[in-house]
Amino acid sequence: MTGWDVVSIIINQFSPLAMTLLFITVVVIGIVGFSKHGMGFIRYGFSRNFLTEMLSKLATKEDINSLEARLEARIDKVETRLEKVETEMGSMKAELATIKVNHFGHLKDFLTELTSILQDKGIFNNTDKTRLDNKLRDM
Repeated sequence: MTGWDVVSIIINQFSPLAMTLLFITVVVIGIVGFSKHGMGFIRYGFSRNFLTEMLSKLATKEDINSLEARLEARIDKVETRLEKVETEMGSMKAELATIKVNHFGHLKDFLTELTSILQDKGIFNNTDKTRLDNKLRDM
């Protein structure tokens, strides 16, 4: 009698349902073990100490402190950049206000001159010119 005969006798003593469940369990354990550990699972099985692996992957207090210091340094740099951007935006707003005043000042002068020309040509009367000049003055 060989080893396979012994295995055959043991297998024949189980019901087909029990053998199916046993086979599925063995396949699932094999797939899970091989996907996590690769060829090491075939050599060593689940004998690795998972707790020590997980603890070695955790961050230490020094790691957290150094990470916190680097994060604070980056936040300080970002704040400095934001202050520079705010300063530049303030100067841009001042320039835009200056351009706006100058531009509309020239535009008002041009429109005032245009209403005078149109009045000289007889297209506007004094009432229309006065009304337009009042509108321009309010702008």
